[in-house]
Order: sequence, then structure tokens, then C-alpha cells
Amino acid sequence: MSTKYVFVLGGVTSSLGKGIISASLAKLLQSRGLSVTIQKFDPYINIDPGTLNPYEHGECYVTEDGAETDLDLGHYERFLNVFTSKANNITTGRIYRNVIEKERQGAYLGKTVQVVPHITDEIKRRMLLLGKSGKYDVVITELGGTVGDIESLPYVEAVRQLQWELEDEDCLVVHLTLVPYLNAAKELKTKPTQHSVRMLQQNGVHPDIIVCRTEHPLPTEIRKKVALFCNVKPNAVIESIDAKSIYEVPLLMVKEKLDELALKKFKLEGMDSTPDLSRWKSFLSRLFNPVSEVNIALVGKYVELQDAYKSILESFIHAGAENECKVNVHSIHSEHVTDANVVDLLGSMDGILVAPGFGERGIEGKITAVQYARENKIPFLGICLGMQMAVIEFARNVLKLEDAMTTEIKTNAKNPVIDLMEDQKSLTIKGGTMRLGAYGCNIAQGSLAQSIYGKLEISERHRHRYELNNNYVEMLNNAGMSCTGKNSDTSLVEIVEIKDHPFFIGVQFHPELKSTPENPHPLFVSLVKAAIKNKSLQK
Repeated sequence: MSTKYVFVLGGVTSSLGKGIISASLAKLLQSRGLSVTIQKFDPYINIDPGTLNPYEHGECYVTEDGAETDLDLGHYERFLNVFTSKANNITTGRIYRNVIEKERQGAYLGKTVQVVPHITDEIKRRMLLLGKSGKYDVVITELGGTVGDIESLPYVEAVRQLQWELEDEDCLVVHLTLVPYLNAAKELKTKPTQHSVRMLQQNGVHPDIIVCRTEHPLPTEIRKKVALFCNVKPNAVIESIDAKSIYEVPLLMVKEKLDELALKKFKLEGMDSTPDLSRWKSFLSRLFNPVSEVNIALVGKYVELQDAYKSILESFIHAGAENECKVNVHSIHSEHVTDANVVDLLGSMDGILVAPGFGERGIEGKITAVQYARENKIPFLGICLGMQMAVIEFARNVLKLEDAMTTEIKTNAKNPVIDLMEDQKSLTIKGGTMRLGAYGCNIAQGSLAQSIYGKLEISERHRHRYELNNNYVEMLNNAGMSCTGKNSDTSLVEIVEIKDHPFFIGVQFHPELKSTPENPHPLFVSLVKAAIKNKSLQK
């Protein structure tokens, strides 16, 4: 069987959910036995989102092989339960860099380098690269932005050429658009969809399926109208209505027969008649029917934008379902946390998570939150910078090292309990130079970490420049903060925990990046379980 290619484009407005539709289609095809992967092409000129402020683009998702990528790759992994890689996220910056490097090497034989054909050829090469690896039956490509954006034009042109070059049964184009409901007129409007599809067709791309995002069900006459004016069959007009959870979307797409339409286009109708979604449905059953409820504080510095901590929020959903518990996450801006108001902000919480981040803003608020969790025996998890703040708080208030600090904030700190990694000290280029991707960790026998993971060797993903200074490890251990996880090769501290506490653990890595509905991360599962127990003890 030749590799099948699906291209998902969006129109009218951004944030319609191209990533969720792409992931849902992929899940349905995977559940029928096909090997599927998804890639994201982003039109911005940054090489990757690693240097972007989370307010600009949401969280930066890190893959196993250390690529800093778009947060949609997190959705892909969570839905498919399969790792992505640096090959799954391409930006305009990377496309242009590759073309310019080839030009400098003389690869174009003195030709004038142009958007067409050179940029579009490079885009097409990257679009087909994963398919040519022989690992996948279906490659789904999501194009960032919307049709009509200046930045997206080369990508739309590349799709046009591939739709012409590939065999008809090997190429499927899905266009996601908006059918708004005008409350004043009390009716759904198809004109935005018509304009979006017309613009796509003017660029030479003809959609096979139109997915309509809507807040109200699409009646038959609306579907027929969209089909007529957009030149597709009525059964190829798919309703994508608001769902209780993004994880419900694959089931909604089954009802709409999105996967059947794809299989028909690919001439694979002979496959299993129904996708096997038993584990997925079991997860949704637990998610929608909780038997308990807890409140957990997410203390961070980017809380105004929920996408900044997307993977953490999703991990709580997975862990809540695993515990049959509704987890209410309360986002608390660390800049607003002080000694004077910490009780008001955190006193009613059953658990506390101090989030990752970079820079000085909100640091002291995070330290105050850690101290409150430690002294009041509230279940606590610190991730990356959150773990580092736990070390600083302990060094200041237990070891009485008043000047304890990270050199990220105070380069001349008398007690740099958190310091720049040795291999980072000579670097001047920031993008893609942190400690990135999966690294091994050895866990101490009899530790809380061992009871959580159920094993002594783990692998987790990293994204940081600073580390716990090994000169302070013995002092911390002697005072009650145990360093129970260390990197397999460098002995850098990966996990700290406090013995005299019901649940207090900090990790240098990012566990949220490996949590999925079918494999919730044990750290989040254990934190929620500890929060449930803490709540019951308070009654």
C-alpha cells in the first residue's frame, strides 16, 4: 500500500481546532490498525518556538529527541499515544534556512532562487519525508494559520502541487471552517465558509472534506447549501460541534463518518468496519463520571493564557480520570502571592503545583507558595523551575542560607544552590541550546519517587539551563531534603523530596510532556491521589 497523505487547512479564523480534528482523524485511522503520524507546518519565521514568550504562542512542547516544537504536537502524542520527533514540526524559518544553506553550497547551479519552485519544493520535500520513511501508512499534515494569510501562501501552493502530483487515492484535503450562529437573526450563516473555500479554490486547492466548526447542530439544508456552493458532496460536509472535552471529538467524528470518508478516498473501504475505541471510551467514562473532587493550585507566571501550561492542564485531566476524580485547577499568578495573602490564595487548596518558567518575574511568589505547602503539609509537586524554587526555599528557611538563590536571577549569589550547567556557561546562542529531550534518571531505593514510578530507572524529557548545585547536596540531604533521583551519566540531581511530609516532590524534568489519556503520568496520578487523601483528612 502506498503512503496516504492528508492535508488539514483552516479558514475564517484561527483557533478553530485544526490540531484536534487532525488528531481525532489520526486516532480513528490508528484504531483501525493503520500506522499514522501527524506533522505541523507553522508559517512563522522563527526556526522553532523555543525562544518565543509563552504569551506569544502558548507552551513550547519538547519531543523525546529534544526538538522544541508547537504545542499541537502535544495533542498528537496525547491522542495517538505515540512519540513525535523533530521531523514532525517545520517552520518557515527552517524551510528558508535549508534553502539558503543549499544556495550557499551551490546546489541550485547558479539559478535565481525563488519562492516557486525552490521554497515550495523544499516544503513538499518535508511534507513527504515522513511518508518515505516506510514507517507510516498515513501522514497527516496540519498547516498553521488560515487560508489567505500572506505567510501561508507558499504552503497552500505546495499542497496544490501535491494534490496534482500524487495519485488521487493518495491525497486527501480537509478544510476546517466556521459556521457562526447570529443570535439576532436566529440562524446559522454559511457565507464565511463559502468565502474561505472560494479563496482556497482560487489558490488551486480543492477540498475533499469540509469540517464546519459550529455551536449549533447543522441541519440538512445547511449541509446541502455548503456542499452546493463549495463543490463537495453533502456527506463530505462534517459537523464539528462544541464538545464537553476535546477527548470526545474522536467519538463525534465517528458519528459524522469522517474516518469512513477518508478510507473511501484512499480506496481502503475493506478495513475493519468500526474503529476499536474501547480504551478511549473507558477513559471518557471515568472522566465524565467522577466520584470525588479536589482543588489544586497551579502557581505560575503565565496563567493568563491557558495554552502556556497546556500539557500540565491536560495531565491533570488524565490523572483525574485515573483517580475517578474531578480536578479543579486554580491558576494563581505567582507575582500576586505574598506572605500576607498566601493563606487566602492557597488555604483552601488540596494540592499545589509550582510550574516551570524562565526569568525573575514571580520568583518570590513561587518560593512563598512552596514554603506554605511544605509547612502546612499540603501535597506538592514542583516542575523544573518549580523544583528549583523548592530547593531555594528549603535552603533559605531550613538551612538558614539567607542568600540562597539561582544564578539565573542573581549571578553573584553567595549561596548559588541553583547554578548554570557547566556546558551552558560558554554559550551565547539561546535557541535550541538548552538541555533538551529525554535523559535517563536513577531513582533511590525506598524513595517516594520509587513508590510513584514503581521502578528504579526512568527516562524523562528536559528543557532547562540551570541545575541543582551538587556542592549543596550533602547539606540538603542531612537537613531532610533528599536528592532521590540523579542523571544516569552526569549525576545531576533530577528529583528532590522531603521525608517529613505526606507528599512533597520536585523534579527537574517535565513529566507533563509524557502524560496521555491511556497512560497518565504517575507523578500527576500520585499528586491527585495525595490531594484526595489530604482533603479527606481535613474533614
